[in-house]
Amino acid sequence: MNTLFLINSMWVMLGAVLVILMIGGFILLETGSTRMKNAGHIAGKTILTFSIGSVIFWAAGYGLIFGRGNSLLGFSNFFYSGYDIDGMSLSGAVFFLFQLAFAGISLTIAFGGFAERAKLSVYLIFSVLFSLIVYPPIAHWIWGGGWLAEHGKQDFAGSTVVHLTGAMAALAATIILKPRIGKFNKDGSANNLAGHNQVFTALSVLLLWVGWFGFNAGSTLSVDKGFFGFVAVNTNLAAAAGTIAAMLISWIVLGKADVPMMLNGALAGLVAITASCAFVETWAAAVIGFIAGILVFYSIRFFEKIKVDDPISALSVHGTAGIWGTLSTGFFATKELATVGQPGLFYGGGLHQLGVQAMGVLVCGTFAFIISFILLSIMKAVMNGLRVTEEEEMIGLDLSEHGSYGYAELVKTEQKLNA
Repeated sequence: MNTLFLINSMWVMLGAVLVILMIGGFILLETGSTRMKNAGHIAGKTILTFSIGSVIFWAAGYGLIFGRGNSLLGFSNFFYSGYDIDGMSLSGAVFFLFQLAFAGISLTIAFGGFAERAKLSVYLIFSVLFSLIVYPPIAHWIWGGGWLAEHGKQDFAGSTVVHLTGAMAALAATIILKPRIGKFNKDGSANNLAGHNQVFTALSVLLLWVGWFGFNAGSTLSVDKGFFGFVAVNTNLAAAAGTIAAMLISWIVLGKADVPMMLNGALAGLVAITASCAFVETWAAAVIGFIAGILVFYSIRFFEKIKVDDPISALSVHGTAGIWGTLSTGFFATKELATVGQPGLFYGGGLHQLGVQAMGVLVCGTFAFIISFILLSIMKAVMNGLRVTEEEEMIGLDLSEHGSYGYAELVKTEQKLNA
């Protein structure tokens, strides 16, 4: 066992830990972006669903993605038992944990579309189905040597595999569950059901930003030549540019520098650079992030206009930015850095790589949406609905689903009101 093997294993293990800690960022993001009567429910179900996803990934997900099979799916390596992988310069167990973390993040993103109105049982069942049926095929097609990999699809750390997949499942959920009570008026205008804690949301973005270094730089899977540092720089620049762009566009259009929009801009920049962080130069990373910050602003307004209730902005942050990030390599991937696929349009590659990227977006996005929609529709029929009752939603999921509030102060206030 050589020194490089050990150092690579330690580096990717650190990356896995950072990505798993992003679950904490998503807890704060989703909790801060919603109302306090659902805070405990959101925090608890996020830990629970990550636990379910972890077990399913161990039992079957890893094998479906990375097992020996065909261009559509893997069919071996189920119930992973800790063995190393031939030809890989790091511990097989570390690689397994790293990939498990990515699957868990995609599942967490998907549940953004369920927020404040889905039954707890829906989360439990869909965690299993998403981790078995939705995520593994797409991950295999791109990362497991499947048919999109054979076409040279570029997605270094998951703008498509992780983010777009989760966002399209969230879109299916928002459509089936329908908007929260009070979100839209009869005339179609929208009410602002503001999140209860912007400090939580800002802290979540910082935690996710730091975790993204594990997400992107960790995906190098090696410390050789220090390339992970370059990937980290691109990641940071895109996040910063996305923050600035979203702040500016909200200030210009709304007349105020909207804080939630600024935070969404940071996340959009991170999502967008995830596909291209190893394939583009630093100036392009800043451009990609800046464009993502503008896109997320208009995307959030678009979904609200068509009466899609997306409390966490998952569709825009992870869907729209994920699409842009995937397509961006078709423009900006350089000859020197494009170790997968071909250079982008601006580097003499013509439209070929852009076409491959667009095909990947269309196929993967459509697959994730349709399969999720079908699964949720079946669940709705079998489970007598996916949504809590109107009374339970008004009370809040903390009390109706768990019998206690996430904030003890709410109990004292309610007792005083009922006294």
